Amino acid sequence: MCGIVGYIGEREATPIILAGLKRLEYRGYDSAGIALIEHHHTNGNRNATGNSATLSIKKCKGKVTQLEELIRNVPKTAKLGIGHTRWATHGAPSDINSHPQTDQSGKIALIHNGIIENYSAIKETLIERGHTFESETDTEVLAHLIGEFFTDGRNLTEAVRLALNEVIGAYGVCVVASESPDEIVCARKGSPIVIGVGDNENFIASDAAAIVSHTRNVIYLSDGEIATVTRDGVKTRTIGDVEVTKDIEAITIKLEELEKGGYEHFMLKEIHEQSSTVRDSMRGRVIEDEGSTVLGGLRNHLPHIRNAKRILITACGTSYHAAIIGKYMLEQLAQVPVDVEYASEFRYRNPVVTEGDVMFVISQSGETADTLAAMREAKRKGALCLGIVNVVGSTIARESDGGVYIHAGPEIGVASTKAFTSQVTVLALLSIMLGRMKGLSVVDGKELIRSLLELPGKIKKILDLSEPAIKEIVNEFKKADHFLYLGRGYNYPVALEGALKLKEISYIHAEGYPAAEMKHGPIALIDNDMPVVVLATHDDVYEKVLSNIQEVRARGGRLIIIASDGDKSIEKLAEKVIYIPKTIPMLMPILSVIPLQLLSYYMATARGANVDQPRNLAKSVTVE
Repeated sequence: MCGIVGYIGEREATPIILAGLKRLEYRGYDSAGIALIEHHHTNGNRNATGNSATLSIKKCKGKVTQLEELIRNVPKTAKLGIGHTRWATHGAPSDINSHPQTDQSGKIALIHNGIIENYSAIKETLIERGHTFESETDTEVLAHLIGEFFTDGRNLTEAVRLALNEVIGAYGVCVVASESPDEIVCARKGSPIVIGVGDNENFIASDAAAIVSHTRNVIYLSDGEIATVTRDGVKTRTIGDVEVTKDIEAITIKLEELEKGGYEHFMLKEIHEQSSTVRDSMRGRVIEDEGSTVLGGLRNHLPHIRNAKRILITACGTSYHAAIIGKYMLEQLAQVPVDVEYASEFRYRNPVVTEGDVMFVISQSGETADTLAAMREAKRKGALCLGIVNVVGSTIARESDGGVYIHAGPEIGVASTKAFTSQVTVLALLSIMLGRMKGLSVVDGKELIRSLLELPGKIKKILDLSEPAIKEIVNEFKKADHFLYLGRGYNYPVALEGALKLKEISYIHAEGYPAAEMKHGPIALIDNDMPVVVLATHDDVYEKVLSNIQEVRARGGRLIIIASDGDKSIEKLAEKVIYIPKTIPMLMPILSVIPLQLLSYYMATARGANVDQPRNLAKSVTVE
């Protein structure tokens, strides 16, 4: 959620840190800050005669550009620093609650992603010892606690390690001190930290996107690890004080993937990338002549998956909607019971999980705190846990028993678009593979594969032809306060996703429902001012959906219908119709969601909303 960037080396730290923070703006934040160590002596011994360094901090509520303005006239000669973008948890967005936070002496600066759950008890103890606090944050409490251990003569790494042994909660932290001016100490538990390895310089970030322009060699910290980062090396230990040898890994992100590429917003770019990203999700995984698929990350677990009596899928947000579609696919093709759970609820209700169960965990970032916790709980109970993630090297990718990358490329827009369609594509590949293993015929498999391979072209057609109609709808309904989305069968989760997209970036209240459930309450909302988006593509429940449309018409609802190409008869029922190509019902969500993504995008821009950084939201939710 929050963004962390650190640098130590021979170059000026400030521009590197600010550029990194800008790379992380998509994660969502409300304030920004930077701490710099101006190093006056390099002997590395804080007790040596003549050794001196100064710690300077600048921070503010607002965007990184405001921080830039704040430090415009500050000398930029420091070669060591840490920077942060904060998404408020404890304490409202304000200058004083922004990070970095300092200890009692003002000589230690800390930036922190996560939540310290027992900060109140620690704060009370520190107040009894004479500490005073300026902010409302849990982060300042941790900074003071580190200061307590540091003033007892310990080195900075040891002080951080001992302090972290006292806290309960999640954290990704970076710590610097004016009395230890040749190092940055970082640690993680539940919130990602990646260390970039350079030539006589090193970098720290919460997301590799912040440092990819400087190095492609990285070290991923695991939970419970602490690293001391100097100009020429990285030393890693556990917070239990056991030395750890870490591998240096290569990241494959391309810089151009982190740019808008001529589009006004990342979200619009990512919507238009979907004809390519869906193809990339299938690349090398389809066996056309056998009517089957191959997913290499699952190869070692195929007997377990085939023999599972039950499959669980857990996720949050947009990934949860993909999971519901995955349930429908797996039950249709593989005839295996599938339960879908909100990850945020799963771990707290003592779920029934057996050693024969298989759990798929879906997360774009691979760092979603609730999804990661649900996976760990299921593993503890003996389930085989398999990840479906986008970010290579993420925590879920590393801790799961196996899994599948969706290969959608970096998704910068906070509102997920291309990750959703790639997740559904991978779930289709999984369903076909498991279906073929459990009796699905070659003929049926080939038909499914053929339909899959046609999707990229059909997506392109939607993107090429539907935007004018969608812009007309936006002009008509941009002042609406509420929207209702209805769908049945495979289109029901798409209705949920369409409503979520509209809420996320246009701030219009929207709800998604199974169309038949409208009579059980939501129909009371329908009047002459209520826009109702109905997914009415040709499938087994098409006639039923037509009946639901008539019910809306009878009550004056303003109908916007997503329909299959050629269905001209539906025009007399609707105020607006958006046509999309036909495909088999199982794959329809990959097509029917795209006009809803575009609708939410153009609605948001028409209302003046910040599409790529919607209020109160973060791209990767790394706190509970």
